[in-house]
Amino acid sequence: MRCPYCQNQDTDVLDTRKLNEGDTIRRRRKCRVCRRRFTTYERVESVSLTVVKKNGEREPYDREKIMRGIRTACYRRPVSAKKLEQLVNDVETLLMAQDDQEVSSSNIGDQVMRLLRSVDEVAYIRFASVYRSFADIGMLREAVEELLDHEPVATTESGARMNEC
Repeated sequence: MRCPYCQNQDTDVLDTRKLNEGDTIRRRRKCRVCRRRFTTYERVESVSLTVVKKNGEREPYDREKIMRGIRTACYRRPVSAKKLEQLVNDVETLLMAQDDQEVSSSNIGDQVMRLLRSVDEVAYIRFASVYRSFADIGMLREAVEELLDHEPVATTESGARMNEC
């Protein structure tokens, strides 16, 4: 493995750990030349997927593109990096289970929205606003009302409803 600092090819593995129930291996490495430490991750290369966009264009599946969208939606929200990684892993698992070489971008977006909804409601609305291209406040209101219609209302110990407007 090449050192990201000095580009030397000689590195030692200091520690190896399994992550995500063995789906990923994390290795802590040390360069023999500059002595700096860095981390690498190994995961099984998935079957190549092609994403069919709404306009009909096709592009290779890009895990990082999904991760960027989810990170943006979760910006300044109490969602851990580990949870974000798990969410992307779950989306990939669902896509691979479909056993198709091509997958629509709307299918990916729907999967992300469904999983993100259970993680953080604000992040869900943020993602939905970009994914569904809300044109006006009415569309945003509809999405929030849909979220509220499907969520149990939180109550206080006295039974009063919380977060009423």
